[in-house]
Amino acid sequence: MPAARPLAVKDTSAAKMLDMSADEFRRLVSVGALPSPCDIGGLKRWRTDDIEAILQGGAAVPDEDFEL
Repeated sequence: MPAARPLAVKDTSAAKMLDMSADEFRRLVSVGALPSPCDIGGLKRWRTDDIEAILQGGAAVPDEDFEL
């Protein structure tokens, strides 16, 4: 039986999914270039479906002041 796929992950795991540092991931979230987390019992978690949607063009639109 295959291992269960996580439905939501912490920022460090989400960053690894996108092959970037956690600091860069958090920065991109803060400017709106990446999806915001869900609050699960006081914990911030990112839905894996949202992370995968980024690769399919479903990322959030960044703020006007966004710079890479």
